[in-house]
Amino acid sequence: MGAKETVCSNINKVLVTGGGGFVGRAIVRMLTERGVSCRVIGRNRYPEIEEMGGECLVGDISDRHIVLEATRDVDTVFHVAALAGIWGPWHDYYTTNVIGTENVIHGCQVNNVARLIYTSTPSVVFDQQDIRGGDESLPYASRFLCNYAKSKMMAEKIVLSADSDSLHSCAIRPHLIWGPGDPHLIPRLVESGKNGKLKIIGSGNNMVDISYIDNVAHGHLLAADNLASAGTAAGNAYFLGQEKPVVLWQWVNVLFSKTGIPQVTASVPFAVAYCIGALLESAYRLCRIRKEPAMTRFVAYQLSKSHYFSHDRARRDLDYSPVVSVEEGMERTVRWVKEHDQNGT
Repeated sequence: MGAKETVCSNINKVLVTGGGGFVGRAIVRMLTERGVSCRVIGRNRYPEIEEMGGECLVGDISDRHIVLEATRDVDTVFHVAALAGIWGPWHDYYTTNVIGTENVIHGCQVNNVARLIYTSTPSVVFDQQDIRGGDESLPYASRFLCNYAKSKMMAEKIVLSADSDSLHSCAIRPHLIWGPGDPHLIPRLVESGKNGKLKIIGSGNNMVDISYIDNVAHGHLLAADNLASAGTAAGNAYFLGQEKPVVLWQWVNVLFSKTGIPQVTASVPFAVAYCIGALLESAYRLCRIRKEPAMTRFVAYQLSKSHYFSHDRARRDLDYSPVVSVEEGMERTVRWVKEHDQNGT
């Protein structure tokens, strides 16, 4: 698509926290393809990373000692590791996403790491209202309906405030990351679709940004290139996505039609879904159930509201444009879903 090739000049050895995850693995793949030495830290060893030539360090980012060791002798850190999801105790999210981020910054400062690129989320600005083409001037949300978004907001603030002459830092905010190997979005959609559990919430006309995995990794590398050269990304956050937003439920139904899953036609009003979510959340908290409820208030908003963003800042500062189109990404994902089904995994 004519996108800028990431050069990774002046970047020789990199740490990727959460390097065995969906985004982290894609970043490691792109870095090793460009001859950059990679170390990852995660809770397990990752044979796929080692096959790429990467070094695996087993540990938890909430352990400051481990993070100090991981950040030694690297010039760039991609901080991707996070506790994701929309349900769970605040302590768990705070420990991993906030304290873990503080530890990463501390390790960078002690070990004289030059660059830190943080994987954030647009949820840090989602305030239960439609967002249509919003840019990075949007304020942080004032009220959060899930601990993930709140903890990521706190962590992003810490990363951006840590920017200095000795440690350049920035944040990348990709939205609804998808593609082959996705352990979250696509598998949940497919399973719910097969079981007939999905319903359109609201009008079904809401538009959202989506981010194919290769574009997300590409955007991270472009940010590292910028911090290693012009430095105009330092202290900034960047929304990333595809060429244009999609109508969420149309996009889901295209995926379903291509994979033989019945399309979603039934709908439920937003107010009903919101009330069901509120009731389930209260019941789960009362009964101390750790499993995520079938509906939450946050999910009701996410599936019914528009939330797409301007990518002008990323185009201007990072020279970002998608390397994989929505159409090509869909075809690759469909092939992966079909192979996944055939293998029974």
